[in-house]
Amino acid sequence: MNLIAHPELLELLAASHALGTLRGGARRRFEAMAREQAPVRAAALVWQGRLASMTELQSPIVPDAAVWTRIRNIIDAEKTQHAMERQRDAANAAASAKDKPGPGGWLRSLALWRGATAAGALATVLAVVVGLNLRDQLNNAPAVQYVAVLSDDQSAASMLVTFDPKKKQLVLQRVGGYAEASDKSLQLWALPPGGAPRSLGVLDNKPGLRLAASESDVHAVPTLAVTLEAKGGVPPGSGPKGPIVFKGALIEKTI
Repeated sequence: MNLIAHPELLELLAASHALGTLRGGARRRFEAMAREQAPVRAAALVWQGRLASMTELQSPIVPDAAVWTRIRNIIDAEKTQHAMERQRDAANAAASAKDKPGPGGWLRSLALWRGATAAGALATVLAVVVGLNLRDQLNNAPAVQYVAVLSDDQSAASMLVTFDPKKKQLVLQRVGGYAEASDKSLQLWALPPGGAPRSLGVLDNKPGLRLAASESDVHAVPTLAVTLEAKGGVPPGSGPKGPIVFKGALIEKTI
């Protein structure tokens, strides 16, 4: 398929590639096209830059003391590995000189091998400690179960929406240049199949926003939409009044 002739599909694939939701053969085909076609490669780089810039939205955080402990463990493990390699090189050199035995030669070789064994045991212990720390870090990392890229009527990506089931919240990031007027508010809606739109919250004008939500709010919801409403959004219990400014499919992904 000529993706250049389908800009909307190209944007969606580039966004999915940057998010990591494009997998398997589809991901390999997209990367092959990116290597061969400059517009596809440019779209992929643009989306990678957009997602990378989101880290600027996060407030500075002082690293936990456990982070420095993990770093020291990794450094110590590397030092131990290098020490093992030097011990083994020395032991191999001693073994190669067995044709020229000297006083206590075999004792020195035995001592070298014992040192190498002890260093190996220490490296194993350190590797286990580092592995446990990394496992805890991964378990505490935010999970993403649903993701949506909301686009405007020109198929330009304008908002990234993810759902974190651990924290039970929707995370929204503006990735376009859209700005509503001071007397207007954006409101996020779930569009369930065969049902009325359901409000998921009113958005402020910040580039990043978090909304409380449960899995039932997004489960079996194929599409999300953002409408432009009067300041403060529509009254609770009523449907959208203003026009749809962003819209996109909500995709469930494996955590």
